[in-house]
Amino acid sequence: MTSLWLTLPLTLLLALTLLVLVVRASRRGEYDDWEGPAERMIFDDDTNPELEGAGEPRETDRPE
Repeated sequence: MTSLWLTLPLTLLLALTLLVLVVRASRRGEYDDWEGPAERMIFDDDTNPELEGAGEPRETDRPE
């Protein structure tokens, strides 16, 4: 029973801290764009292989 006097306030303090952090992040707009950074990371390639031709080697593939 004595451990409840320690763990209950610590748990409530932790929960309140996490709630404050989530509310602050939400007000700053950190949750506005979920897909943007992930899609930019995947589709960051400047080349477009569909437009270059299927059988032709690219300039980077040709020996010098």
